[in-house]
Amino acid sequence: MTTQENQATIPQGSQRAGIVVARNFNDWSAEILDDFHDNAYNFTVGHRIVSETKDVRVWEIRLDPGHRLPAHRHVLDYFWTAVSAGHSRQHEDDGTTREVDYAVGDTRHFHFGPGEYLLHDLENIGQSQLVFVTVEHKSNTEQLKQQQR
Repeated sequence: MTTQENQATIPQGSQRAGIVVARNFNDWSAEILDDFHDNAYNFTVGHRIVSETKDVRVWEIRLDPGHRLPAHRHVLDYFWTAVSAGHSRQHEDDGTTREVDYAVGDTRHFHFGPGEYLLHDLENIGQSQLVFVTVEHKSNTEQLKQQQR
């Protein structure tokens, strides 16, 4: 079972974090499947915007142990940086589940071409609060306009 598209269109060469622990939607709960369906076009990629200019949007993400950020879609070029160390689980709309260990300062960059996106969630499965800063580059907002419903 997939979300509204047949396959995730994940940017080629993206710096994916962690290890794949499951494929083909194995162990996905009905709640997670519903979340991906309901949030397939959710562009809220963090908990709050801490800064925004004409060029960038800076998000803060804070997840206590056992908490989860709902599925959300990335279409703008962006990077994230771990502000705290921790451990997460991420589901992606191609049915992949990854687990990731973070050290303070870990950073990953993503670039999206026409039609590319990343739809995923983020769950804190560690013992301490996870904190991230995500910076979206608004230079390719045409991507966002094309993928909004």
